[in-house]
Amino acid sequence: MLAMAGRMGKAAFLLLMVAAAICPAVYAQAAHRERKKPPAAPKSLEGSISDGVYRNPYFGFSYKVSFGWVDRTEVMRQSDSEAPASVPSKSQVLLAVFERPPEAPRATINAGLVIAIESATAYPGLKEAGDYFGPLEQVTGAKGFKVVNEPYEFPVGQTTVAREDFSKEEGEMTMHQSCLVILQKSYLVSFTFVSDSDDAMDELLGGLSFHGAPSTSKPPAAPSKK
Repeated sequence: MLAMAGRMGKAAFLLLMVAAAICPAVYAQAAHRERKKPPAAPKSLEGSISDGVYRNPYFGFSYKVSFGWVDRTEVMRQSDSEAPASVPSKSQVLLAVFERPPEAPRATINAGLVIAIESATAYPGLKEAGDYFGPLEQVTGAKGFKVVNEPYEFPVGQTTVAREDFSKEEGEMTMHQSCLVILQKSYLVSFTFVSDSDDAMDELLGGLSFHGAPSTSKPPAAPSKK
């Protein structure tokens, strides 16, 4: 994992954070030597929402969206397509939903979820999903997030995925951010959740279901709750 962090300058790295809970969609971008953008991921990978449930047959998972949440998927895809040429995009937003519109007044932490995919070829030397967390820590650290729990195995039903937890102080509030990652069909699929508490995070995570057995990293076992 640490080796991956040292290769950020050579990887086409685009981390889409759910910092929209505090302000409109924020993209944390890493430098890259190449300037040519590769084509976006096929639309067949996008999945769809029906009856309040997002389903993605290609990657084998679904997510039950909380009632009344707003869908900003298309807005974030458009923002992604407008990224500068210096940041090649091998990524695509699959789903971006929030408790309230990101542009609404920010009296409290705006809970949200962004699911995105990135081509695994963007990370030379990547062998398992847990390797993604090296570059992730650099980007989240630059945005003021602190690591709460180092990468660990996390069960979602019968599937075990890689997870890392972060937090950020926002005045008297604390933003909790958890990132789950799987390596599936030559893509890294990241699930980035934001909430205002650990209990609320557990509730958000409860909406995620897998229908297969994606390969993951093998970090240490889950930490005990603090």
